[in-house]
Amino acid sequence: MVDQASIFDNLLRIKALSQIGLNFRNSEYDRERYEEIVSIVDQLIAGISDMPIERITVLHANEESYITPKVDVRTIVLKNDQVLLIQEKADGRWALPGGWADIGYTPSAVAVKEVREETGLDVKIERLLAVFDNSLHQHPPSPFYVYKLFFLGTVTGGSFDLKGHESLEVGFFSLQELPPLSEERNTYEEIHKLTTIAVQGSNGQTLFD
Repeated sequence: MVDQASIFDNLLRIKALSQIGLNFRNSEYDRERYEEIVSIVDQLIAGISDMPIERITVLHANEESYITPKVDVRTIVLKNDQVLLIQEKADGRWALPGGWADIGYTPSAVAVKEVREETGLDVKIERLLAVFDNSLHQHPPSPFYVYKLFFLGTVTGGSFDLKGHESLEVGFFSLQELPPLSEERNTYEEIHKLTTIAVQGSNGQTLFD
């Protein structure tokens, strides 16, 4: 039996392919058919998820080229075997500092910028720990297909400063006492696995998929 997560991912793929077809259509007939497929898929996604139809219908609506995954960049920062987490304003839960990749920034520059903006700390990026496909790591359903980049960072300066930032709180936590996580952004399994790799070194191993 196909599980709900697989159905959801397949619906997102159908929607993306239909939107690509809509963007590169050759006739008005094609436009009508692709729009109908997109509408049907939106209703199916809403039926198996908690997302309102209004949020789903805007997905890809203004993209006029080939639809690709979004990229989320997160950073593991350690202190005495504890990991740095920020409390998100969006849901009150905790996550590794990070966010969507910005155009004009390299992936590592995004990581540095996000840590500074969300915690007040300056970090040096040491290495890439993992590139994960969101759909393979027990994240809740998302309207986007997401790749996640996880970097290892070392604090070089700064201090906790939340003034004007997106975080409610910030702190270091042991793996045995992690607070409630924002699992749309990171899962317990991801944090445990990546923190272990970071602590042990693992000869520069980078995880993928």
